[in-house]
Order: sequence, then structure tokens, then C-alpha cells
Amino acid sequence: MRFLPTGARRLGLPRRAVSQILLTQLAIAAGVAVLATGLFLAPLSGQLDDQAMRRALAIAQSTAADPSLAADLLRSQPTADSPVQSAAERIRMATGAEYVVVLDLHGIRRSHPSPDRIGRPVSTDPGDALAGHEVMEIDEGTLGRSARGKVPLLAADGEVIGAVSVGIAYDSVRDRLLGAIPGLLAYAGGALAAGALAAYLLSRRIQRQTRDLAFSDIAGLLAEREAMLHSIREGVIALDPDDRVRLVNDEAARLLGLPPDSAATLAGRPLDEVLDAGRTSDVLTGRVTGRDLLTVQGPRVLVANRMPTADGGAVATLRDRTEVERLGRELDSTKGLIDALRAQDHEHANRLHTLLGLLELGLHEEAVDFVNEVVGVHRTTAEQVTEKVHDPLLAALLVGKATVAAERGVALRLAPHTLLPDRLVDPGGLVTILGNLVDNALDAAAGSAAPLVEVDIRAQGRTAVLRVRDSGPGIPAGRHEEIFTEGWSTKQPEAHRERGLGLALVRRLAERQGGSARAGAAEDGGAEFSVVLPEALR
Repeated sequence: MRFLPTGARRLGLPRRAVSQILLTQLAIAAGVAVLATGLFLAPLSGQLDDQAMRRALAIAQSTAADPSLAADLLRSQPTADSPVQSAAERIRMATGAEYVVVLDLHGIRRSHPSPDRIGRPVSTDPGDALAGHEVMEIDEGTLGRSARGKVPLLAADGEVIGAVSVGIAYDSVRDRLLGAIPGLLAYAGGALAAGALAAYLLSRRIQRQTRDLAFSDIAGLLAEREAMLHSIREGVIALDPDDRVRLVNDEAARLLGLPPDSAATLAGRPLDEVLDAGRTSDVLTGRVTGRDLLTVQGPRVLVANRMPTADGGAVATLRDRTEVERLGRELDSTKGLIDALRAQDHEHANRLHTLLGLLELGLHEEAVDFVNEVVGVHRTTAEQVTEKVHDPLLAALLVGKATVAAERGVALRLAPHTLLPDRLVDPGGLVTILGNLVDNALDAAAGSAAPLVEVDIRAQGRTAVLRVRDSGPGIPAGRHEEIFTEGWSTKQPEAHRERGLGLALVRRLAERQGGSARAGAAEDGGAEFSVVLPEALR
């Protein structure tokens, strides 16, 4: 059972992410509607005031432009039935103005909507208009607050003889403003309703995508995801639809030989820039498809699986099979040795029976010759190897392989010019390279007419050169480079491991030391593999 935090329960805030998003969106939509309405109404009031004052000024200008009005002002008296009052009232009624007041140079009204005010001074200062200036203002007068326009009244010779003041009732301006508010509120309400509907639809979509989780749950899941991805002992690399890196966990960085803590720096970069061109890049980007695909990255044998995502990207997992592959090869060697020991056991039993028979028959000299012959064969093989290969690891490997080859009916011999001093920088790497090449050669030569494997190892300065030739069927035409690809093999895979890795490892180990591995055809048929390792000797 989940309990809301104390603060959330006190404020009545929902805990679900979708509810919080909906409330936030509604608040934003309401705030935007109110702000937009306020921003519209604020200048609208000023615009209506300005329009009213300009209208009053225009009426005043039109009135003052009538030449008969100036003439009537000069020859009539300030009375209710004067031609000035008649003209002003006619204009007021025609324009809908609140008042049209004509005044003389002394500020005495010559016209007014209330005839009893004619002949009295005006209630506001007419100085600017009588001085020849036009005036727009909103002010209080005897008829209340109004928008006013004042212009000077000129005689025929251009002399100021009075002024015309026109007022527009300010209540009408306010009424126009108030009349616009319901429409604005209706528009704002419609916009708010549309925003609320959009917010609701968006929140429902987010609810489906987040599975109705709270923000704290989403944050917790994200933290758990990060911890899980970086703690599991399996490499995970995520790519977007354009094969750019989205995520690399710590194990994937280690397996791929990438710098530690490189997840942030690799994000957004194309995978082909992060990894060198090769099978690993092809497998991760989907250019090579399949399940449990083998690839070699540096010294590691990896198993990769790629799963596409809904947006067109992919997530690939990587497992380290280096140790499994090593154990598989050790198992193969052990199996070969067991077979050889079983065969030798039978052969040894036969020799003992032969020796026993010679002794029982009293043929003691023949028995001595037989024992010397058997011991001499094995001693000769070991001596021949140690004379030409001075490194103990390589010598032991070749002696053991010679025994296995003999039991398989294959002759394993060293080339006449073989000579390798005991000055190797990395004997273990050379043992791996030579062991893989000899194993492949024995497999190829077994069953041929004259089974033979020849090994040539020599030093050229600090460079070690290895050549392994067999009497097998040779390499198919056009496949001399393809055979170094991970997973390529002409042999059936065994139950405990995959085939097609030995030659790939040979080339990778050679290239790690700045060398090369090549395949070709032997002079008398079969295949010949050559490996050059610069700086392999001290």
C-alpha cells in the first residue's frame, strides 16, 4: 500500500504523474488565457481614449474651419438665439458629441448645450487653444468627465479670435471597453477549453506511455535501470535508427576496448566512428544478422545478439567467450592427448608383449636392440625439435603435436632452415598462433594421400617468421582472405564450442604485434600459412 507524502496530502496534490501533468497544463493554459486577455485589454483602454480624443479634435477642427462661424462670432452677441449657438448645436446633434462650445478671446462661451451657460466663462483653462495650439485631453467639466479636443478659431486674416471645444462623453468610451470584455472572455474561454482538451488528451497519452506511474516511481526506475545496466556482467550497447550510440554500459566498454567512463562522450556518435570497420561493427549495426554471432574484438572472443526496437534502433548484448573458447581448445587438446595416450597404451602393451616373448625365447640380444630402437625414435624427435627451437614452450608444443600427428597418421616435420633462439618477447602469443595453425594443418592433412605438415620457424633480426604447410586439399579459390573472418569454417562445429575462430585469432594476435597473417597455396599442393611478427625477439 502506498502512502502520499505529508506535504502532498496536506496540499491535496495528486501523486500520479499524469494527474500532475494535467493540472500543470491546465494551470498554464489558464494563466496564458488570463495573461493574453490582460495584455489585450490594457492597450485597448488607451486606444479607445485616443480614438475618442482624436474624434473630438476632428469635430473641433471641422467646426473651426467654417468661415461663417468666425464672422458670426465677431458680429453677434452671446445669446441663446445667436447664429453661433445655432451652428454649434447643429454640429453637436449631427456628430453625436456631448457638447460643441465656441468661446471668444476672453473665454466667454458663445454656445453651449445648456443655453443658460452662454455668456459665462468656461470651466477649464482655454489658454493653449487661444494661444493657437490644438489640445487633446480627458478632463472634468461642467458636463462631467469627457474626451476633449480644442482648436483655435481664426478670422479671415488668420488672427485668433476665439476657440472651439468639443467633448465626447467618457462614459461611451468606457461602455465600449466594457462591451468588448464579454467577447474577449468568450474567446479566452474557448482558448482555455481547447487548451484543456489538448492537455487532457496529452495527459492520457502520457498516462499510457508511463503506465500511470508517479514521478518518484519514474525517477526510481531510471536510477534502477542505470544501476542495473552498469552492474551486470554482460555488455549492452543501444543504437538509434541512424546507428548512433545511445548507451554503452561499463561491461560493453570493457569488452569492446573503449575508454572507461566513456558512456557520456560516446552518446550521439556513429558506431562506425567508435569502432574500427570489421565484423564487430557489422554485427552490432545489423549488417550481419543471426543469433549468437561470434566476433573477435582485440584479444576477446565475443558472442553478440541484436534486438531491434520499435523506433528503428536496436539494443545489442555482448558476452565474453574468450575463456570458454580457451577451455574448449584445451578440451580439444586434452581429447587429442587422451586419444594419443590410449593409442600409445595399446602400442606400449604390444611392445611389452613383444619384449616378453623375446625374453622367454632367450633372444636377449634381439630384446636389447628392440628396446634401443623404441627409445631412440622418441629421443630423436625431441632432440630434433630442441636443436632448432630453443624456446621451451614452443619446443614442448611441437613435441606434443608431433605425438598427436603420429597417432593420426600425419607426419609432422620441421623445415631444414628452422632456427629460433630463446629470445621471444611473448612466447605465449606465439604458442597460440603456432598451435592454431598446426591444429588446422593436421585436420586438413589427415586423410590425404601422403599426410604431411611442415613447420618452418626462423628469426630475421628481431622479426619472427612462421610458415605452416600441409598436404590437404588447399584453400578454395577466392577465399584466401575470407578464411580469417570469424565464424568461417569448412568443418562441422562441435557440441562444446563454435568453429571458425582459430584463424581469426591468429590474425588478430599478429596484428596486435604489428605483424600480418597470410594464406596461400603450397608449391606441391595444399595450403600454406605465413605469419610475420616484427619485434618478436629481444
